[in-house]
Amino acid sequence: MGGPRGAGWVAAGLLLGAGACYCIYRLTRGRRRGDRELGIRSSKSAGGTAGFPAEDLTDGSYDDVLNAEQLQKLLYLLESAEDPVIIERALITLGNNAAFSVNQIPMKLITGITFAIIRELGGIPIVANKINHSNQSIKEKALNALNNLSVNVENQIKIKIYISQVCEDVFSGPLNSAVQLAGLRLLTNMTVTNDHQHMLHSYITDLFQVLLTGNGNTKVQVLKLLLNLSENPAMTEGLLRAQVDSSFLSLYDSHVAKEILLRVLTLFQNIKNCLKIEGHLAAQPTFTEGSLFFLLHGEECAQKIRALVDHHDAEVKEKVVTIIPKI
Repeated sequence: MGGPRGAGWVAAGLLLGAGACYCIYRLTRGRRRGDRELGIRSSKSAGGTAGFPAEDLTDGSYDDVLNAEQLQKLLYLLESAEDPVIIERALITLGNNAAFSVNQIPMKLITGITFAIIRELGGIPIVANKINHSNQSIKEKALNALNNLSVNVENQIKIKIYISQVCEDVFSGPLNSAVQLAGLRLLTNMTVTNDHQHMLHSYITDLFQVLLTGNGNTKVQVLKLLLNLSENPAMTEGLLRAQVDSSFLSLYDSHVAKEILLRVLTLFQNIKNCLKIEGHLAAQPTFTEGSLFFLLHGEECAQKIRALVDHHDAEVKEKVVTIIPKI
């Protein structure tokens, strides 16, 4: 991956380094406190979760980054607990620690603490197992935790085996639900690079269906995912073959929210750019009527985009000016 996206990952690396320095400080400060107890007491009794004190690490009062021992106990708790409240709180705590990114860096400090702790302790399968839970809130929190963990490329290798299941949940579950949005966010993170995008080939038509039927927040999240796919020439044919309702073109109307309009314009632009890369699809395959190819190459689409040159927003107008020569 090169160009702007490569630069983005360099910037992400710098952020990870800064996050590590901050977390080292937090860990050092936390150790100086000395007497704070973990509050997680694994039990041999059924459920293994009885008798948790108020200072339990999952109650929100413990604000330090967790070390290896603490994370191990938290993962044990998550794996053995039956109480939905405890499971949900454990997932939130793990997700918050994953968000620090310090647990995803494969290096050791002089303290001997290994970063990438959650992955190395086998935590990813334990978290991912909770996306099967019947409790929708637990399912959402598990997806959120996996989303935070998926920022790391090595973690993605572990998480990719759950992509198909996440897709099934996203497209079969309630529209605009918290679970659907959490799943879409995870899929978006997993497709920032080209490595795992091919795993979404069979779900592209479903993505467009959710795009057209979802609310504003859902539309934006689906478009973020589609934009990732549209930057990869290897995904262009799959996108153009997708069966898409003609109402898709209404997203190019001037009254559409700017955050949606800019993204559908960029989607058009990315696909056009990919078609020109090294003669990609130079010998155009046969696309069926009702496909995205027919919509984007039709006169109605061209007219709608040209009309946006008079849009009241300067950013939209600028984007349209760059696209018109490609029509």
